[in-house]
Amino acid sequence: MPDIYVSWSEYHQKIEQLAVKIYQSNWQFNQIVCLARGGLRVGDILSRIYKQPLAILATSSYDGAMQQSRGNLTIAQNLTMTSANLGSHILLVDDLVDSGVTIRQTIPWLKQHCGSHIQEIRTAVIWYKACSEIVPDYYVDYFADSPWIHQPFETYEQINLAEFSQKIGVL
Repeated sequence: MPDIYVSWSEYHQKIEQLAVKIYQSNWQFNQIVCLARGGLRVGDILSRIYKQPLAILATSSYDGAMQQSRGNLTIAQNLTMTSANLGSHILLVDDLVDSGVTIRQTIPWLKQHCGSHIQEIRTAVIWYKACSEIVPDYYVDYFADSPWIHQPFETYEQINLAEFSQKIGVL
């Protein structure tokens, strides 16, 4: 399958569709944990729609040219949040599930590092690929193959700051 290119408008529509799917399930959660970097925007928007606190866990597994080579998963030492405790019913959010490794390893990390009061964790992503070793609880698009999805913010990864400065100028 050829690569998929997603515009900002399409990206936001997909997040809104994800919000509706979660709503239609009638599941009640009291915390959103997003996996940074890809899940930051998804988590932020869902946090605003649902008016639930957002926690951020930085993870990284892609590197190399165009950030398209999967390496070892690195999980941050700490979860960033503004409340003293993590909620008991957690919506774990990322942009996509490719191999499934990140979500599969993050769930036990949360249980180990954030207390035994966690009663349930469900997962939500925009895109779910068949090659994943896990099935997310909520997703918008399923791909039977594994296309590379070019998200609108990826253009910032190729910016030459000198050229960008000339293009944008001083405000």
